[in-house]
Amino acid sequence: MTENDEQTPSQAPAVARSERSGSLWMLIVLALALGAAAAGIAFLPRDQAEPYVLALLGVLAVIGVFSLFAGAIGLLRLSGWKKEISMSSQFMDSMAEGVLVTDPSGRIVYANQAYAELTGAADAGEVSTIGRVFASDPNATESVFRLSQAGREGRRAQEEIRLTRPIAGSDSAPRWYRVRVRPLSLADEDTKKASDLTVWHVADVTGDRDEQENSFQELQRAINFLDHAPAGFLSCDGGGQVSYLNATLADWLGLDLTRFESGSMALEEIVPGDGAALIQAVSGKPGEVVTETIDIDFVKKSGQSLPVRLIHRVPISPDGAKGDSRTLVLNRSGEQDGADALQAAEVRFSRFFNNTPFAIASIDKDGMIGRTNAPFVRMFGDVGHGDGEAKNLPLTDVVAEQNREQLASAIAMAASDQVEVPTVDATFAGNDHRHVRFYVSAVTEDSGSDDAAIVYALDTTEQRELEGQFAQSQKMQAIGQLAGGVAHDFNNVLTAIIGFSDLLLANHRPTDPSFQDIMNIKQNANRAAGLVRQLLAFSRRQTLRPQELELNSVMAELRNLLNRLVDETVELTMIYGRDLWPVMADINQFETVIVNLVVNARDAMPDGGKVTIETKNIGEEDAGVLEAFKIPPADFVEIDVTDTGTGMSAEIMEKIFDPFYSTKDVGKGTGLGLSTVYGIIKQSGGYVFAESELGSGTTFRIFLPRHYVEVTEAEPEVAEKAPDMVDLTGTATILLVEDEEAVRAFASRALSSRGYTVHAASTGTEALAIMAENDGAIDLVVSDVVMPEMDGPTLLGELRKLRPDLKIIFVSGYAEDAFAKNLPENEAFNFLPKPFSLKQLATAVKDALGS
Repeated sequence: MTENDEQTPSQAPAVARSERSGSLWMLIVLALALGAAAAGIAFLPRDQAEPYVLALLGVLAVIGVFSLFAGAIGLLRLSGWKKEISMSSQFMDSMAEGVLVTDPSGRIVYANQAYAELTGAADAGEVSTIGRVFASDPNATESVFRLSQAGREGRRAQEEIRLTRPIAGSDSAPRWYRVRVRPLSLADEDTKKASDLTVWHVADVTGDRDEQENSFQELQRAINFLDHAPAGFLSCDGGGQVSYLNATLADWLGLDLTRFESGSMALEEIVPGDGAALIQAVSGKPGEVVTETIDIDFVKKSGQSLPVRLIHRVPISPDGAKGDSRTLVLNRSGEQDGADALQAAEVRFSRFFNNTPFAIASIDKDGMIGRTNAPFVRMFGDVGHGDGEAKNLPLTDVVAEQNREQLASAIAMAASDQVEVPTVDATFAGNDHRHVRFYVSAVTEDSGSDDAAIVYALDTTEQRELEGQFAQSQKMQAIGQLAGGVAHDFNNVLTAIIGFSDLLLANHRPTDPSFQDIMNIKQNANRAAGLVRQLLAFSRRQTLRPQELELNSVMAELRNLLNRLVDETVELTMIYGRDLWPVMADINQFETVIVNLVVNARDAMPDGGKVTIETKNIGEEDAGVLEAFKIPPADFVEIDVTDTGTGMSAEIMEKIFDPFYSTKDVGKGTGLGLSTVYGIIKQSGGYVFAESELGSGTTFRIFLPRHYVEVTEAEPEVAEKAPDMVDLTGTATILLVEDEEAVRAFASRALSSRGYTVHAASTGTEALAIMAENDGAIDLVVSDVVMPEMDGPTLLGELRKLRPDLKIIFVSGYAEDAFAKNLPENEAFNFLPKPFSLKQLATAVKDALGS
């Protein structure tokens, strides 16, 4: 600023220093020194003065050359005594808040008058830096340190500092200051070099803080009034999350308001049943504010109900979205004490109306929906809302097109005061998998209402599904019983064929012309026995030998076989679940299940595709999966076999597990593959389901129950010995009981040929008579299980009365588990499944006698 500039005291800066300053006195002293040196040299003789002159000239020359170079590099420059004030400087001087500018070393470059007044500086000499100004109060130390650090790093920062005493002035009340720091880079017009400075802003914001405190106190008073109002209040967003509830409502519900956070509670937590759906169903047109009165029950934390009336207001945004509601909650639980009978009846009716498990709606003569209860809203969506206001929607619109005429007819009958209106079973509009049953009753003309009918709706989807599952189960059970009976009779025939074939083969050498014919008879009989075993598997009457299996290992060993079964165009992928639980199953039967499913998948992809086998655990965290398949909650291991084949239609899906049902060409399948899968999984205690869609492939899902391993001490392994040749002859006395004559004749000849004494009986009664004739001198009984008059278990009970230690072999085409449950507990017996060969019969007898 030049000496000719004029400013008012309020505009004058407290400190304004240039970047470099000079000294006039230093210049005068330097000039006098040079003049004195010249005068002194002038009085000396020429020859004496010459060295001094040369030395002085050399010094001046050096100074001059140095000055030239210093000026060239910008180290030295010519400047005026003071710089003129720029427009930006004048602007800063006029600011109401204090401004302080410092250089990188912390030296004050500039401070405006407001800063001086704010910090109590009387003149430029008393102006101090921010650190010194606030150093007197320990509460400001950390804030000033953070600001200083930001200034050194060239960052912007802001802090609000509270001082117990003001910086300047006689007022002793605490004051608030807002301090900001920011970097400033100034470029020199001559040298084009930038100077890095730091700008500090200081403002007294005590007044703003006081206003904020006053506003906060007023807000707290308003909240306090609302919290302790004689009515409850809550607000929830469009998603049904409670964003606010007052203390009165929290007290009614027994909630701890100190632990409540906005959005942490869903409306369903305090509104039981379908009440939340009724509240959220309130809607309107874009830009509209909808207000409705709803009578429902809240649920307290203790589980008790709280009857309330809601004055529910919801703003609708221009885009149709629901805003936060404003809901006034009136407690109606105490009104019945002093209220009249009509008002008490209204409360009771509202509670019953909204808490009934039936969906209820009033219908006018045109079939339009009137008042609805909460279950109706939940069942059919936002089609009507409470307290008598309708949405002008026909009831027939909520059902499928094919059911609308029947429902309209029922409503018309009720409108004409018909008493006996038939129920209507229908499916939901747009969802053929959901079913509903309507009960329509007439409203009498003298009721004083415009309603023509009251409709009660019951969702029967789950009932229909259970009926379908039960019918399917009954069908499968009936087919299984038929298949088991057929298999039993076939087993008797095949036992005789295989047995007599063995007898013939024993009398014919391989060189005999008849030997090969007899072998063909036996081989075809064994093939037929395989088909019978499949029938028994479907009927769940085959003999299983369950053992603990680790399915990932089983699948890994089975992979090579499966790769040979599929074509080159089919890609086989296995996904092994981690930490798979063990299961109990017959390993041979389980492999049969996987092979059948993979073969079916291969046949469903004539042009190639992909088969994926995946194993995984299904526990409590996957309860939704089990619920979808209607499986009781438990731990299961799931095996999925998925193909990318042609898929199946719904009609085929209903029959895929039926025996002898096949979609393959004639001669390419027996139709017993999937029925075998069904029977094996069911007999193993598991479940099997199929999911398919035409053109999208098929997935078979198998659920086997988890086996819990009991921890026991490991027994030392004993090396297996090579089997020795067994002598199958004997001299014991055997009682053979078999109602099938051919089987009895073959078994009698087979045992007699091995040296045994055989007494044959066709019934249990005849067997008891033979036992009596021989005074109980029988070593072994070989008995069929299923016989007329007296079955095998009953016969055993009678024989035990005569010979408690008698040994017995049961022979049956059914699994031993099918009849073992009819025997006394811990009953010891041997079992021989039909059909059997001569060698198998002799081996079983030898083992039983030796045990």
